[in-house]
Amino acid sequence: MHPSRDSGVSSDAVDSRVAIVTGASSGIGEATARLLGQNGVDVALVARRRDRIEAVASEIVAAGGQALPVTADLSEPRAPWRIVDAVLESRGRLDVIVNNAAALYIKHVEEFTLEEFDELVAVNLRAPYFLVQAALPALRKAPAPVVVNVSSAAAAMYRVRQTAYGLTKAGLEHMTMNMAAELAPDGIRVACVRPGPVRTELHRAVPDPEERMRELAKSVPLGRLGEPEELARWIWHLVDPASGWVTGCVVTVDGGRVLGAPGT
Repeated sequence: MHPSRDSGVSSDAVDSRVAIVTGASSGIGEATARLLGQNGVDVALVARRRDRIEAVASEIVAAGGQALPVTADLSEPRAPWRIVDAVLESRGRLDVIVNNAAALYIKHVEEFTLEEFDELVAVNLRAPYFLVQAALPALRKAPAPVVVNVSSAAAAMYRVRQTAYGLTKAGLEHMTMNMAAELAPDGIRVACVRPGPVRTELHRAVPDPEERMRELAKSVPLGRLGEPEELARWIWHLVDPASGWVTGCVVTVDGGRVLGAPGT
């Protein structure tokens, strides 16, 4: 096993790592891409909105970092392989994957269409799984490889209109722990961050986003929504080679959301 995997001590090889961050055009993904860039990681920003990831990538580069915009729609079956191929062709290596992109529908059981359900599964489960699979040959060569999945408090709570979304996030956590066990002999760490309600565009994909934000804040014992930068710091903590003995965990960062609403 490479010494950096045992000791957590940085080396030139570790310091020049290349990361893929999905859903990097806004919210947690954007904040994570920026923070990784600040810490010397060369970041491939993946999202559908080319103009947005190009803008974020330009700002990372202007701040002294390295960044590569990669346009992709993760609901498309072959997207994971195209993403990995684009990164390897441009950078020649791949060390870190942050599976952050997510689809969200908040609907009653009887309201879901087959197409909406399939989109949730495709983006929230299938894409992360096959992005890791596509990256495995490169990750096995990396000095400090790590995968961080971004789940949701919905994975551990049982709420009206969150059946489909919650099951995809619970599946992502299950995938995290199983992959961690299977890939540990290769020195590949796999971990997960479980956010509560965070001030992102994802939660605006509802008919009345402002009302939803207010209601979400009321549901958090600490009394407010999280900020994308707060989650990015925890993702960086897991990506950091100094966390080289951490794998198979789900880190809850939710203001107490999974404890239930205040006073209940």
